[in-house]
Amino acid sequence: MGPIVIIKYNAGNIESVKNALIRLNVTAEITDDHNRIRNASKVIFPGVGEASTTMAYLREKGLDEVIISLKQPVLGICLGLQLMCSYSEENDTECLGIFDEVVKRFVPAPGEEYIHKVPHMGWNKIANLKTSLFKELEEQYVYFVHSFYAGLGEHTIATCNYINPFSAALRKDNFYATQFHPEKSGTVGATILENFIKL
Repeated sequence: MGPIVIIKYNAGNIESVKNALIRLNVTAEITDDHNRIRNASKVIFPGVGEASTTMAYLREKGLDEVIISLKQPVLGICLGLQLMCSYSEENDTECLGIFDEVVKRFVPAPGEEYIHKVPHMGWNKIANLKTSLFKELEEQYVYFVHSFYAGLGEHTIATCNYINPFSAALRKDNFYATQFHPEKSGTVGATILENFIKL
């Protein structure tokens, strides 16, 4: 069984994910080496950044094809979730297409810009939790920072409501993804990361 790998690419948040795993006594390697990623026992695809420049970088490094080909459990986080969808409105970006969902920008109703600020930032409740990623968890508060969201669809395994309902987490086969940041979500986030490691 290979190591746990965090994909190294031009997006932020990688070190904070590694530190969250260290707190769970889990060692992870940060790499963009194709063979190391393919031979990992688990792969984490985190991200804070902008969709089009990040997709361009992944394609340039051949990481897009590597990610799509993976057979072990993969966890996308935040931008990672959005890039695993089919398309993002953020600079008109074709994404990896693992999930069928389309990523859209939050648009507050006229006059509600001060109530519903964009980005959606802070703690919010997730519900309708499915799959063993959320084992022993029910409705919980987790930490979000995002201006774009994936709609609800057949791959939704957790929901959240901000301006409109959206997918807080997605799953298809061995691919899992959370729009929220488990590494910043306290004990709940730690449980989710632990559940992923045990998949």
